[in-house]
Amino acid sequence: MSKVWFITGTSRGFGREWAEAALERGDSVAATARDATSLKPLVDAYGEKVLPLTLDVTDKSAVDAVVARAHAHFGRLDVVVNNAGYGLFGTIEEVSEEQARAQIETNLFGALWVTKAVVPIMREQGSGHIIQVSSIGGITAFANVGLYHASKWGLEGFSQALSLEVEPFGVHVTVVEPTGYSTDWAGSSAVHADPIPVYDEARAARAARTQPGMIGDPKATREAILDIVDAEQPPLRVLFGKGLLARVQEEYGKRLATWEQWNDLSERAHGTPGA
Repeated sequence: MSKVWFITGTSRGFGREWAEAALERGDSVAATARDATSLKPLVDAYGEKVLPLTLDVTDKSAVDAVVARAHAHFGRLDVVVNNAGYGLFGTIEEVSEEQARAQIETNLFGALWVTKAVVPIMREQGSGHIIQVSSIGGITAFANVGLYHASKWGLEGFSQALSLEVEPFGVHVTVVEPTGYSTDWAGSSAVHADPIPVYDEARAARAARTQPGMIGDPKATREAILDIVDAEQPPLRVLFGKGLLARVQEEYGKRLATWEQWNDLSERAHGTPGA
């Protein structure tokens, strides 16, 4: 049975790859982008299977209207992909208030507004699958992208809570956690804070540690995303990319070790109720 998809950020990157993967197998896609003219090649190739929509996910009223239009057009929404987002580069000290708020508005609140708009539809249907595009940066953290991490950690948190809330209605939630991919996330769509020279040496050292072959090919994720949306019991979280499991195991191993080391203090901090 063919599916109806609603995908944000479909002009390029994962959004474009997954839209094409869905369309190639006969599914329908409500494709959104800030500039809907970027979606013309999809319409030219797949015709009425594509509904091109202009959308800035930070505008909640626009999100509500566009989701309603897509639902009215296709009659249902089976897979919703929150892919719109960008990278903000800069240390915590360097990032401006405007840049920090814009990052959270797009990466976190944008996904929240779309999610809130589609949940009632899926709940009434008794089915649906919400795909939240997070990152390895939603699990661990690296210097120079702190506000990006804040947006993705927030996305991970509300999505896990959401999964518990909508499970009784037959709705699934999957958080996709990719490594670095050649999606332009760090290219023209990225925002860079004004640098403070004291951090230049550390920035150069991080850049020197980047190894060839670390960047994934977004086309390779097409089959993977289709496998996830077709699964009878899809995962709450899934990593995309080589070597990520070892990195996550190391990260959580360090957390557990620290919690265990300080567990005596943790227990003492509870106090004695009624004492």
